Amino acid sequence: MNLLNALQASLPGFALDVFRLALWLALLSALFIPLERRFAVRPARILRREIFTDVGYFFLNSLAPALLLSLPLSLVAVAAQRVMPPVVPATLLALPMAAKLVLALVIGEMGFYWGHRLSHQIPWLWRFHAVHHSPRHLDFLVNTRAHPVDILVTRLFGLTPLYFLGLAGAGATAGANATPVAVILIGTTWGFFIHSNLRWRFGPLEWLVATPAFHHWHHTRTDHIDRNFASMLPVLDRLFGTLYLPRHWPADYGVSTPMPATLGAQLIQPLRAPPARQA
Repeated sequence: MNLLNALQASLPGFALDVFRLALWLALLSALFIPLERRFAVRPARILRREIFTDVGYFFLNSLAPALLLSLPLSLVAVAAQRVMPPVVPATLLALPMAAKLVLALVIGEMGFYWGHRLSHQIPWLWRFHAVHHSPRHLDFLVNTRAHPVDILVTRLFGLTPLYFLGLAGAGATAGANATPVAVILIGTTWGFFIHSNLRWRFGPLEWLVATPAFHHWHHTRTDHIDRNFASMLPVLDRLFGTLYLPRHWPADYGVSTPMPATLGAQLIQPLRAPPARQA
């Protein structure tokens, strides 16, 4: 704690954020790299191709989305205060903190599901989302390999209902203001797990929580790329007819159209010819 306080006093805010992210990346690496070497779906080198591109995405997408989301979510919060009857947020805010968090996770997951699904169905959204689907190998770092526009869209879908219901936003309680942060933090942390190169299967629990097997099928180069849109709750895919979870693992991953190797070129790619989704 004294070290963090000293750093906070001596470093600019941006530099401190980068330092915290570097620590978080070190912790994730210390956890997942040994596990992925021991329980790999497909063995791979630690310093694989495009590793530095993925590290770049890790920092970019841990810093940029909060800045990009601040204005649209502020507008959503103002609109919600004018449209939503006051009794709705008042009732929800009166719930115990644990109940509010669970409710927010479920509602946010529903929004993320539809934002994700539409990113596959709407061609101009797919251009940005294809960056996330481009890797031919999956491991925990692929979680943050995504175009910032793609992250902006899916998070707006996930967080907007929370602001309209009063579970987040201007004028809410301190606990409600922390709700969107908790939803994103929990979802992002779970995202590292479901993208990981781990061959673990959870039996009946796989129908309740998303696992690597569940999400690996979503990254295939087959028709199953349009399955398994949920990030944490497979019941949504079951409810909306998009669940696919066999016992075997997919043969390969990625999109058919080649994606540039560098981060900068991938950020520009969506402005060019749209990538095909499957072979």
